Amino acid sequence: MSSPIKLIEKKLLSDNWYVLHNYTFDLQRKQGGVVRQRREVYDKGDGATILLYNRDKKTVVLTRQFRIPTYLNGNESGMLLETCAGLLDALSPEACIRKEVMEETGYRIEQVEKLFEAYMSPGSVTEKVHFFAAEYAPSQRLACGGGVDDEDIEVIELPFTDALAMIKDGRICDGKTIMLLHYAQLQGWCAA
Repeated sequence: MSSPIKLIEKKLLSDNWYVLHNYTFDLQRKQGGVVRQRREVYDKGDGATILLYNRDKKTVVLTRQFRIPTYLNGNESGMLLETCAGLLDALSPEACIRKEVMEETGYRIEQVEKLFEAYMSPGSVTEKVHFFAAEYAPSQRLACGGGVDDEDIEVIELPFTDALAMIKDGRICDGKTIMLLHYAQLQGWCAA
């Protein structure tokens, strides 16, 4: 199958934190004809996220941290409750998520289960997220967590049923976290 687009122009808009380009392209329509479009595309690399759960305690470990985009979009405190996550950089998804779990939560997790991959905002961001899950035990917590460098991450352990209720009432509104909690619910990992 031939490419549905012909790239006309690629213009760098920002290379401050990650890369933002403006693309002008001609898109071949299914019904025939061509339409010219312009789109801004943000490239920050791929990422990984993980749900840490404990079947016996029926709990999950989440993180809370400040997210400026949510603050700018009406989240008064800017704080977001979410699953541990990070960018792959030069690591494999598995190596990345093990590193992130240790840095953010203080847990050393060896066995991780790859669940699926998903584009989280394909209309404007190139990032593909690798989703994982792992069981944790209190004995695996070797440090306080909290992140590195300029991160200020709070580690939250809560009952699985509370996490599900927090989705319903809006206290958990992060897409990757909602996806992983519902996946765990479907699997019966922390069933009452």
